[in-house]
Amino acid sequence: MKRRDFIFGAAALPVMAAVPTFAQTILTNDGHSALIGKPWDPNRNALMFDAMGEIRDTFTDELIEEILAAGMRAISVTCGNPRQQNQSIEENFQSALEEMLWFDNHIKEKSQYYLKATTTADIDRARAEGKLAIFYLTQNSEHFMHDLDNVNVFYGIGQRTCQLTYNYQNMAGSGCMEKHGSGITDFGGLLIEKLNDIGMMIDLSHSNVQTALDAIEISEKPIQISHTTCDALYSNPRAMPDVVFKNLADKGGVAGITQMRTFMTLERYGMVELYFDHIMHAINVAGIDHVGIGSDRDHRRLVVTDDYLAEMQREQGERFDIRRVPLYFEELNSPRRMEVVWDKLLERGLSEDDAEKVTGLNFYNHYKNLIG
Repeated sequence: MKRRDFIFGAAALPVMAAVPTFAQTILTNDGHSALIGKPWDPNRNALMFDAMGEIRDTFTDELIEEILAAGMRAISVTCGNPRQQNQSIEENFQSALEEMLWFDNHIKEKSQYYLKATTTADIDRARAEGKLAIFYLTQNSEHFMHDLDNVNVFYGIGQRTCQLTYNYQNMAGSGCMEKHGSGITDFGGLLIEKLNDIGMMIDLSHSNVQTALDAIEISEKPIQISHTTCDALYSNPRAMPDVVFKNLADKGGVAGITQMRTFMTLERYGMVELYFDHIMHAINVAGIDHVGIGSDRDHRRLVVTDDYLAEMQREQGERFDIRRVPLYFEELNSPRRMEVVWDKLLERGLSEDDAEKVTGLNFYNHYKNLIG
């Protein structure tokens, strides 16, 4: 059974098949355009690492080849349904397990492009072989069924990152949408200790501010926030204030800036520079060694159709406001978007070495420090 079938029952989304000429744009069906950067330089071999992105069974070989041609060599993918408050803890366990096993099979089926990753040595191999290293991440901790022994189970399957919470309160702490949420709970403290001991990375994306601050203080090891934005530039529940970025960096952690447009602006088109404003602000607060990319985005060239709207409603749940579509910046609506990110970081004044820290090396070093 295909991943999106058993998790969401989603239909395949129409994509634009034409491959553009470099340094031009892709026109969508509504007249807006995606940017294309200069081609990724294989001689420079800059690392492109998406700390939270998507791999789907609807990706064609041609699309995957474009992703690889743009330098992508590592990605962390979500396994299981993060909206775990909608399921029993047994269903949470099962959905995460099934999706990890699905990815195991899918990676084998696409072994000419993908390899399963559990250490940074797998990223090194992916770079040498021109493949994409895929790490497993969960966006909640409820799949452990409130049993710390199950951390061992999922570590054994290959999970290397665990987000403590999703949007609402759980046994570990509180999500960002909870109106009267806690910080880290007693169980959450025990879970952090267990994750530290076994070598599974902790992710604070979707946590509320108090949960994030508590976790950073409690954890003996550096923590990541794989996909977030800067509250100082645009306040929304998924953004983090400067104090979180600073405390995270002071303890050696890394924050990835998401490409979700609606976390930065409600204006639909022509606003991509805001994304780079958030990256640069995070760098100014946390430092150049503590900021990366966690797109939280698809790689397809998406077109807003009835099928797309239906897919979003299924995946985002009944609380999702369909009027927020598209969720992405149209300028980054391409499997080659990391080429655009690279060019824009250079335009913002970063050296190539510093740009590569943001596009991949900071998360690579974070992973190497924590999982080898």
